[in-house]
Amino acid sequence: MKIDADRIVNANAASLLQLGETAIGNGDSRFDLSAVKKCDSSAVALLLAWERAAQARGLHLELEGVPPDLCSLATLYGVDSLISCPSPQSKPTMSSSATRA
Repeated sequence: MKIDADRIVNANAASLLQLGETAIGNGDSRFDLSAVKKCDSSAVALLLAWERAAQARGLHLELEGVPPDLCSLATLYGVDSLISCPSPQSKPTMSSSATRA
């Protein structure tokens, strides 16, 4: 199911919860969040509720296009293992003991 909302915030979380639970009830446990640009902590609660609904039906919740803000919130709340976040790219670091020319 593609989430067409550009934000997941307290104001729309309840309606998105119902949409997601209906989709899960119909056997669709794949959610595309690529349109989401803004979210608050209600987005984390929403995904956890969808996860519980999917598990209750013997399904695995699959998330695509998870926005970085949502990954940050999930990490903050310690539930990042439940959300498919893109792995941070390794940036080369300069050692403080670099060889001098």
